Amino acid sequence: MKSIPNYISFSRIIFSFILIFVKPLSVAFYAIYIICGFSDIMDGFIARKTGTASRLGEQLDSIADSIMIGVLLLVLYPIINPTIKVIIWIIFIGIIRLLSPIIAMRKYKTFAMLHTYGNKFTGIVLFIFPILIPYIHITVLMYITCAVASISAIEELVIQLTSSELQINRQSIFSK
Repeated sequence: MKSIPNYISFSRIIFSFILIFVKPLSVAFYAIYIICGFSDIMDGFIARKTGTASRLGEQLDSIADSIMIGVLLLVLYPIINPTIKVIIWIIFIGIIRLLSPIIAMRKYKTFAMLHTYGNKFTGIVLFIFPILIPYIHITVLMYITCAVASISAIEELVIQLTSSELQINRQSIFSK
């Protein structure tokens, strides 16, 4: 029972890689994609409800999320065809996202990505992005997604820089 949430997180990694081999925006793509999203919700929910939350589980969840985002960037890049401005913006977000765990590693001697409300909201926006592609202009979707991701990345970086102790589940820069 203790490992079930970790198996669910690990399954998200496997399903994310499967997305590479499926036609983007097809029925199969969306089915696998929704399974990935559902697994992201369920792993933490089950861990909290069963009292099996663990540091390994938190790390595995963050790694699974990062892999899923990376795979989506790879698969959707030809479809969204971002401008140089958006590419630079995404690189900027990626650098900030990488700095936060590096700072945590130096300060706390452990890998850490925070579970802030901003990061959760960014996850929701990223998740609905491919679903909304057929309905909303791609440029509008990219700008909204990049804006939300920038704010949450900067928030996490500021928290890591200013905190004296590691707080994985800190909800916001405005909370303790």
